[in-house]
Amino acid sequence: MSMIRDLRAAVRPSRRRDDTPYRYENTPACPNSAIVDCGVYREGRRVSDHVSPAEAMAGVRSEGGFAWIGLHEPTEAEFAGIAKEFGLHPLAVEDAVHAHQRPKLERYDETLFTVFKTVHYVEHTELTATSEVVETGEVMCFTGRDFIVTVRHGGQGSLRALRHRLQDDPELLAKGPSAVLHAIADQVVDGYMAVANAVQDDIDEVEIDVFSSGTNGKGNGNGTKGSAKGGDAGRIYQLKREVLEFKRAVSPLLRPMQLLSERPMRLVDSDIQKYFRDVADHLARVNEQVLSFDDLLNSILQANLSQAAVAQNEDMRKITAWAAIFAVPTMIAGIYGMNFTYMPELHWKYGYPAMMLVTVAICVGIHRGFKRNGWL
Repeated sequence: MSMIRDLRAAVRPSRRRDDTPYRYENTPACPNSAIVDCGVYREGRRVSDHVSPAEAMAGVRSEGGFAWIGLHEPTEAEFAGIAKEFGLHPLAVEDAVHAHQRPKLERYDETLFTVFKTVHYVEHTELTATSEVVETGEVMCFTGRDFIVTVRHGGQGSLRALRHRLQDDPELLAKGPSAVLHAIADQVVDGYMAVANAVQDDIDEVEIDVFSSGTNGKGNGNGTKGSAKGGDAGRIYQLKREVLEFKRAVSPLLRPMQLLSERPMRLVDSDIQKYFRDVADHLARVNEQVLSFDDLLNSILQANLSQAAVAQNEDMRKITAWAAIFAVPTMIAGIYGMNFTYMPELHWKYGYPAMMLVTVAICVGIHRGFKRNGWL
């Protein structure tokens, strides 16, 4: 039980973004500029620093332990030597180099290849029709018996802080590469949960604006009055697109997490496998939340369009009412504009003021009738 508590404490601290990963210099020991870190861990403790992947694996094969090599956006040439050293499958190597992969879990001989999509919430002062809400990256893991190779793409999702936290927990690291794989999965899913909460706030804001603009008596439901941005369908549609991108990161990962938590695997320690269930449970919860976001945004968009249609109908009624009012003086002026010789009222002393009073009285009566029926 103490190991369980230590495991949760090691991988669940408050997250902080680290966008400045350190790189190795091009030295004879480590000529690969894409390497962020390369270390050997034995009995849960780091026993080497600043060694090349070949030197790390030589130490592992002779004295035991495992190697953890981290890379950031390597080229084919930079990754070729590492792929050869660890015997990585060419198809997985191609995916790792070119990125833009969907989350998945694949097994190649004695190596597990796992793809995670990292998601970061982009802070913004105001949500607009062009706001970027979520930013995605990728973390790919090659997990073997005595090594784990992580390849990161994108400017966020750094594993540097995670590596340091794991190094502070030798009991956890002693479980081998699968402990690192679990910690990465847990960090990624915890990131999903944080982003989901932030996106929920954006959706709540849009929802309040849309419905308040249609019920506060000042707006007409299409955002032109009351709340200038509340009924903007562009904002809703942009948020829906960002949620869709979020969904593409979360939903495909459900099956890999289910496999890691339920299917016995030789490359995954049995003690660690139990905690993939916790990650899978959190992932399922986030997936349900993201699906609900999509449905809620559909409802908000439909409500916004309905409000716009209602507002247009109200405008048409007002236009029709005023047209009916102005039709009265137009009709009377048209009658008296006819060139007839004998029109009794033309020579009547009070004919003009009488017709003006009649015109005004009829217009006022029609106006009051429309006002009483809510057309004006």
